[in-house]
Amino acid sequence: MSEFHIGDAIKGFLRKSNLKNGVRAVQIEEIWEKLMGKTIAKYTEKIHIFNHKLYIQTSVGPLKNELQFQKPQIIARVNEAFGENVINEVIIT
Repeated sequence: MSEFHIGDAIKGFLRKSNLKNGVRAVQIEEIWEKLMGKTIAKYTEKIHIFNHKLYIQTSVGPLKNELQFQKPQIIARVNEAFGENVINEVIIT
C-alpha cells in the first residue's frame, strides 16, 4: 500500500468531485482583499467564480469603470493565486 500526504489526498478528491468550485468560491472571497487591496474589497459587494468566470458585483460606478480596465490583470492575479487557470473572463455587475 502506498502512502499519501493528507494534502495530496484532499487535492485528488477535490479534482474528482464537484466540491472544487465551492471551495474556490470561498477561497476567492478570502483572498480578494489581498489580491486587489482594501479599498476595492471594501466596495465589492459580492464576488464568486462560476464556469471559469469571475463575477464581481459593486454599486460604485467609478469602481466598475476601473475594474473594466483591469480585467486582464485581475485574471492574471487570480490565476496566479490559485496556481492554475481558474478563470478566463471577468464579469462586472
